Amino acid sequence: MSDDLAERVEDVLAVDAAEFEAQAKADAEVLKRELREGTFDNHQSIVGLEYEFYAVSDGRWSASEDDVHALMRVPRRLLGLMGFEKELGLHNAEMTTSPQPLNPHGLRAQESEVRARLDAALDCAAAEGMRLVSDGMWSIPPAGESAREYLTDSVTDGGVRLATNMSNSVRYHAMANGPTAPASFTLDAPHVSLEADTVMPEALITSIQPHYQVPHADDLPYHFNYALRVAGPLLALGVNSPFFPADLYDEDATADEILADGWDENRIAVFESVLNSGDHEKVAFPGDLDTVEDAVDRVVEDSTMVPMSVERGDRFDDDFATLRRKHGTYWRWVRPVFDGASRSSANARIEFRPIAGQPTVRDSVAFQAAFAGLMERLPRLDHPVIDLDWETAEENFYTAMREGPHGDLRWIDVDGDEATGADLYEDLLVHARDGLRLAGCSEEEANYYLEPLRKRVETGVTPADWKRARVSDALDDGGDFEAALREMQREYVERQSDSLLEGAFSDWL
Repeated sequence: MSDDLAERVEDVLAVDAAEFEAQAKADAEVLKRELREGTFDNHQSIVGLEYEFYAVSDGRWSASEDDVHALMRVPRRLLGLMGFEKELGLHNAEMTTSPQPLNPHGLRAQESEVRARLDAALDCAAAEGMRLVSDGMWSIPPAGESAREYLTDSVTDGGVRLATNMSNSVRYHAMANGPTAPASFTLDAPHVSLEADTVMPEALITSIQPHYQVPHADDLPYHFNYALRVAGPLLALGVNSPFFPADLYDEDATADEILADGWDENRIAVFESVLNSGDHEKVAFPGDLDTVEDAVDRVVEDSTMVPMSVERGDRFDDDFATLRRKHGTYWRWVRPVFDGASRSSANARIEFRPIAGQPTVRDSVAFQAAFAGLMERLPRLDHPVIDLDWETAEENFYTAMREGPHGDLRWIDVDGDEATGADLYEDLLVHARDGLRLAGCSEEEANYYLEPLRKRVETGVTPADWKRARVSDALDDGGDFEAALREMQREYVERQSDSLLEGAFSDWL
């Protein structure tokens, strides 16, 4: 770690918190005025996608069999060559697609852009003996290191704590050094406990984040409230992180206990437990919204862990730059976003954050399309699921985290009747399809996008189920838990190498 990073962290810590909060509140009034004036109305739906990956060894230069597909740090110069962005950990790389109108051409453009850029990035990574993986959580640590060492290693530079394996993001490093920072950041999940002096344990996880831009900003709360009701069912279909690295489990935990008690989407638990350490609750399933101004006020009222100075330029959204900065640490599983480089590009959108990275591009795009289709159709139909109690929607979300689609999720179908299981997904996916048809897709195109999710409903197998079955089979064959976990993870990477760009998870079954 360089002196420069520590100095920049110290600069952030010198920012006056009261002044930061006052400016964020003033910015909120600017933003709300623009909302009232219709600046954020665009009269069309637009979609986008953030897609996170982690890097592993491709095995060519591994010193031993144990190092095959071990986690790798991505050289910073390589990120630039790939056109990807840094994320929390040095092993991460993130792609952000160009926003496109929600229509057949826009959806094809999203899928094509992901494939084109990822194909080029895979070539760049291969030259370094590494591969980018689309997944919910890594489980084989770097060669010669334990996961615990990698996630907790830090140095102190002039009194500033710096995580050794974290990207040089001042915001993340500052979170461990501010006056309200907890003494430690704790990861808490069944049979797993880890304490670190930085937020680095959050770097275990990777995700996809579909964005849906509403045509009229005043309608955002109605769409948002529907998004909360679909969050649990979509999360359930996407579960993909049932296991932690083996050395993070408690020493007295048996393989049978880990399999029996573990959750299907530990990514949710990691993000919440680590970033909610101390007195701050930064990650949560949000409440319903009444007005679009309420969405702005929630960001203002959110606790501030890292007040950071903001340089204001000539962009339109620089007029509320401090509020945008604060929004950067406003983590909710579904969250509103307001920005735009110019008045003409100003947009109000919903960022959907529950879904882990998926086994293939097609599966990831399926979730993007399903979410967009539901946002297009449910509010227009006034679908009765809006009457599902918020408490039930929240319960669905955490049930999905624990048990995937095998849990008792509740839904209200188009006839106003309570639905569960296959009936829930039949209603959900029919309306996702109808939403894509409203956006101009043919029936064939709509079915193409949603087929990977229908296959999961029909087979009853999620990526988390696939991983559990592989580990269980290896244990039945006499392997120990760590060996079984590594064997499963290597098979995951190897299968993905053949199907990431052109295949689908259903091909693995």
